[in-house]
Amino acid sequence: MKKLFIIVLLSFIAVFAEAQVATSLDSLKKEILALDEYVQNIDLRMESSKSRFQAGIIVSTIGYSTVITGGLMLGRENDQLGQALLVTGGITGIVGTYLLTDAFRLLAGKKDKRKKKR
Repeated sequence: MKKLFIIVLLSFIAVFAEAQVATSLDSLKKEILALDEYVQNIDLRMESSKSRFQAGIIVSTIGYSTVITGGLMLGRENDQLGQALLVTGGITGIVGTYLLTDAFRLLAGKKDKRKKKR
């Protein structure tokens, strides 16, 4: 009788342990699938913001190089041209910086305010 009780008790423990392992494996699978979906979403955002990053870097570089060129021309015979280059280079640099921050916003996954209003 004692052996039968021990066998029944051990079988209950084995069934209960197997159920817990199956439950933890299912939750682990769900967690892995959710993580995989999250990584794919990051990859998609990175790919879509890549061209904006490149455009922002190019425009900023051109703009701030123009500012440096204009600054070097100040106080010489092309003073007015230097002033014009300072202004246009500054504006171009600011536009490039805006493109970079817009690409960062897209990468972070924040909603675009302009698309909400439409």
